Amino acid sequence: MARVNPFQFIQQVRAEVSKVVWPTRRETTVTTGMVFAMAAIAALFFFVVDQVIRLGLTTVLGFFG
Repeated sequence: MARVNPFQFIQQVRAEVSKVVWPTRRETTVTTGMVFAMAAIAALFFFVVDQVIRLGLTTVLGFFG
């Protein structure tokens, strides 16, 4: 690879950063809300699954205890 001097490197970095499409405040807010909602749904799902497994295990172990 050919070495690029620091000035050219900075110019190239600025050119690439100018191509980035940054999200709007609304897009960021909606995306954040969706992440929290999905995390809450996943937490509820795993809580329910955990309770079902617990109930099953206590029922099965109750027969032998």
